[in-house]
Amino acid sequence: MSMRHQVQFRGFTLIELVVTLTIVSILATALIPLGQWSVKRQQEADLRIALREIRTAIDAYKKAVEEGKIIVTAEETGYPPNLEVLAKGVPDASSEKKRMIRFLRRLPRDPMFPDQHAPAQETWGKRSYESAPDSLQAGADVFDVYSLSTASGLNGIAYREW
Repeated sequence: MSMRHQVQFRGFTLIELVVTLTIVSILATALIPLGQWSVKRQQEADLRIALREIRTAIDAYKKAVEEGKIIVTAEETGYPPNLEVLAKGVPDASSEKKRMIRFLRRLPRDPMFPDQHAPAQETWGKRSYESAPDSLQAGADVFDVYSLSTASGLNGIAYREW
């Protein structure tokens, strides 16, 4: 009596593999936009935080001028001449030791700015105190900052208007 060995292959059929790959590709296609949306949401949160930090620092600078801690000339408005001064600091006029007053640890970047190698101060649009409310113009001081991005947020409002 001879023994016959019957070999049975167990595995996936070609149809099962095609169906599985189709399902995985459909799921991946659905997740990619969700991931992009999540990245954009994080960038928007970073933009809100950066704008809040800079605007708070500008207000603190103006308050320090009003309190006599920073000496300005009669022609100056009391707002910082540039964004760098908020991080570098200015001499404290009320201190005998002439210590420096700093309003920011570092100047945040605009997360919507396309060039990641540009200096932080160049990533922001600056509005002067003398510019009209509907005209964002730079000038001798920095009254407000805005994003230079032409895109709109998830809420439909342009980043420049935040």
